[in-house]
Amino acid sequence: MSICNKKTLLCLAVSGSLFSVSYAANANDHHDHNHHDGEHHESEHRHHDAHVHGVVETNIAQDGDHLLFEITAPGADVVGFEHAPKDDAQKQVLANAVKTLNNPNLIFTLPENAKCTFEEAHVSHNLVNHNDHDDHDHEHDHDHDHDHHDGEHHKEHGKHGEFSAQYEYHCEAISNLDQIETQWFTHFPHTHKMTIQYLGDAGQKAASLTPKSSVITL
Repeated sequence: MSICNKKTLLCLAVSGSLFSVSYAANANDHHDHNHHDGEHHESEHRHHDAHVHGVVETNIAQDGDHLLFEITAPGADVVGFEHAPKDDAQKQVLANAVKTLNNPNLIFTLPENAKCTFEEAHVSHNLVNHNDHDDHDHEHDHDHDHDHHDGEHHKEHGKHGEFSAQYEYHCEAISNLDQIETQWFTHFPHTHKMTIQYLGDAGQKAASLTPKSSVITL
């Protein structure tokens, strides 16, 4: 069962309220971007920014002594491809990635004095091969359409390979949660940036983490 089915209010905070944090945090970036590229590109950027290669989105919501992480990552960032595994090597890469994602202690480090205990993980992806024959035909059509009408192709076949991970913690001393460090970049080096949106007792905060700056201060 998805964590969100059990922690509805917390998940609503992640998916809803944090939007205002994201929009405010990126307002200046959009303004500068528009100055050079025009309003149309800004609209396009906001439409696609949920799935940008090299960028992983992480929402963090705190409610009482509960802490919930929600990660959305392009398949290319996690395993290096965005389709169902085509051989045993890719199947192994996928299996290893899922195993890593199911162990949040490998992904995040929380302050010891916050006394946070990991309770549950929910990891999913859509890199699944439902029908080999259909996938072969789809890939053939993909190549043909890409050469002739790339924009229209992406509208029709715009479902990108993607991973989703949710982690729930119980923290006995949540007031001591003053920072969060991630080791995501160590395990998934294809990622160049992780956007963090936080909502909790410490207020709302947005930040961007990189391999050289992997700690968010709350």
